[in-house]
Order: sequence, then C-alpha cells, then structure tokens
Amino acid sequence: MKRRKIFVYFANLIFGFLLSVGLPTIHSSPVVAQSNTSLLVSAAASLKESLEEIKNLYQSNNPGVSVRYNFGASGALQQQIEQGAPADIFISAAKRQVDALEQKGFLSANTRSIIAKNRLVLVVPKNVNGITSFYHLKDSKIKKIAIGEPRSVPAGQYAQQVLEQLKIWPQVKSKLVFANNVRQVLASVESGNADAGLVYITDAKISRNIKVVVAADEKYHSPIIYPLAVVKRSKNIDAAKDFARFLSSPEARAVFKKYGFILP
Repeated sequence: MKRRKIFVYFANLIFGFLLSVGLPTIHSSPVVAQSNTSLLVSAAASLKESLEEIKNLYQSNNPGVSVRYNFGASGALQQQIEQGAPADIFISAAKRQVDALEQKGFLSANTRSIIAKNRLVLVVPKNVNGITSFYHLKDSKIKKIAIGEPRSVPAGQYAQQVLEQLKIWPQVKSKLVFANNVRQVLASVESGNADAGLVYITDAKISRNIKVVVAADEKYHSPIIYPLAVVKRSKNIDAAKDFARFLSSPEARAVFKKYGFILP
C-alpha cells in the first residue's frame, strides 16, 4: 500500500510537469493567428502614396500584420462597404461618407478620427499660360475642365461648391468632364485631355506635368478632411484599431506632412 501511494505521488508530479510543459502549446494557436493578420483598408485615392509609405513603417514594427489597400473614390468605397465588400478600416476624403456609414450602423463605436486635411487647387498642363484665376475658366480657349463626379468624389463636391460660390458654375457647366476619382482628374490634365482641372494640392505635388494656378479659398467649400473609422464587421478589430492609432502617430504624421497634407 505504501509503495502504491509513493507511485501515485510521483505519477501526479510527472503528470503535473507534463501538463505545465504542454500549456504553451495549447495557448500558442491564438498567437499564430495574430502573427498572420491581414488588414484591408478602403481609402480615398488621394492618400495612395502616403499610405503606402506608412504601411512599410507599420509592417517593419509589426511583421505579423499584412496591410492591403483598396483605393478609390470615397463614395464608391462607401457603397462597397454597404453592399458587403470586405474592409477593416475606411478612410474618406470627406465627412459625409463616414457619417452615412455610421448612421447605418456599419462602423465600430468610438473609432472615428481625423488623420489629415487638404487644399483644393486649380491646375493646368505645364505648357499652358494665361490662366491665373478661376474666372479664366469662362474663357473660350478653355474647352474642357476636369473635376471629380460630385455625387461620389469628394474633390468633385468641393469643386462644385467653389464654382458655385464664385458664381461661374452656369458658364462652365457645359465644359465639365467628370472623373471617377481625383487621380483621374489629374491624369486628364497631365495628358492634355483637359485644359484645366481641380485636384488636391497633394495630387499636384506628385506630378511634373502640371502646374498650380491658384488654391481655392477655404471659405468657398466644406472643410477638406480625412475621417477614419474601423468597420464593425471587421474580423480583426484589435489589429484594425492598432493600425488606426498608428495613422495618428508622430511617424505617420511626418509622412502625411511630407506629401503636403495639413495635420489636424
């Protein structure tokens, strides 16, 4: 009987030891899952270069997280999210689209922030002279003016507001060529397919084939801001929140400033 008690005692010790050794294996799967996290960020097209650089900074410090982007017009991205397209984070070039998603219950509570601001400018091809103000858009030599589609492209909404406030919308409306996003506006002016266009100052900075005529007075349009929010149905809420926080970090803000964005 005594030998049996000794045997049971040592058996329990061995079992306890094996159990303690096995615990890391039992708990390791969530860590593995976290180390292969993939985030999809739906973002306004005007953020492309800055967000690509920020992604590299973030992934160098978080090698287990892969960040991918879906760039496009804010209104189109909003519709995609409403229709069930995957997205972990939404970054718009205007407040309206984020407001709409929040009102419809698509966004995670208390995750909204403003990561940057911008300016709207009138641009023309580099070899064009004689255009020095918005009022010159009425001139007969200006045949085509590119702007974003106001119903879905914030830059187009801001452009329409400016042209209306300057009371030249009726005279230039027939000349307008609408683009699906602000980068298409830029491309139209770069190629000469449009005689002028309205884009963000950050878009103008990345092109060598256009020149800025004038910046729109901010009193003529709604504030140009970039609101961010985490999408409620994200399967990686914690990782999405962490990346969202990083976009307001000093490192990210330095990148936004480098590309010409105004820091909030």
